[in-house]
Amino acid sequence: MSVIVGEDGRGRCAWGAGDAEYLRYHDEEWGTPLHGDRQLFEKLSLEGFQAGLSWITILRRRPVFREVFHGFDISAVAHMGSADVEALLLDARIIRHRGKIEATISNAKIAREFVTGSPGALDDLIWSFAPAQHDVPRDFSEVPAVTPESTALSKALRTLGFRFVGPTTMYALMQSSGIVDDHVSGCWRAKPTP
Repeated sequence: MSVIVGEDGRGRCAWGAGDAEYLRYHDEEWGTPLHGDRQLFEKLSLEGFQAGLSWITILRRRPVFREVFHGFDISAVAHMGSADVEALLLDARIIRHRGKIEATISNAKIAREFVTGSPGALDDLIWSFAPAQHDVPRDFSEVPAVTPESTALSKALRTLGFRFVGPTTMYALMQSSGIVDDHVSGCWRAKPTP
């Protein structure tokens, strides 16, 4: 079942109907176009932390991630060092994965260099991989895990030195930031089919 009708009478993608935080995220964020270097750096970082875990695990910890990573301010995260990494490894409120923590800081350094003197460059780069056409999926069996565009975005970011940006992670980023809209047919958020 790809769509569930909620108590409010609205059809929703089944994944977004069972949990209150998922429902809010589904209705207000997922698939909504998101712009801004800081905003997309946050999504990139959180999607990296999500690798191998469920998104709800990250979503419930997002306020703490925002706290410990300075609101995902690129410059502030780029200034974090080894003492910060060690402190975060002791913070049970987040995902204590050294590689992911270090990658977030390293990615911030790369992003800072990329956007210095060129605000919006990270936003422009990520959005440049939006597919020319994206059809409304009829059900979740039509939603891919990887696309040529997510593979190309992953390659472009890896070439710059970013880590934890594999093709599957980048497709999740594309979905969550509205670069693609995978709300299925029958969901109130789905684009009308022509």
